Amino acid sequence: MYYAIISEDVENSLPLRQSVRPAHIERLQALKAEGRLLVAGPHPALDTPEPGDAGFTGSLVVAEFDSLEAAQAWADADPYVDAGVYAKVIVKPYKVVLP
Repeated sequence: MYYAIISEDVENSLPLRQSVRPAHIERLQALKAEGRLLVAGPHPALDTPEPGDAGFTGSLVVAEFDSLEAAQAWADADPYVDAGVYAKVIVKPYKVVLP
């Protein structure tokens, strides 16, 4: 089943994000290589794809896991969590309807 991992950043998270981004992206690439990643990306702080120094306010990952517990464990092990990027992470089951 798919699960949505919805994360909210702490304020001024950009330097923290930048410091561990390669490790964060590596984990997402692994999900992609396994055919389990539906979509992933950050929420820009400004209404533009490249918010510059304004950075991001959070992230969304939708990926396939065996269970809610497995999705939560994967989310808990994110380098952004360890680095203090995220203030809050919510993991929910997700049903793909469209397209």
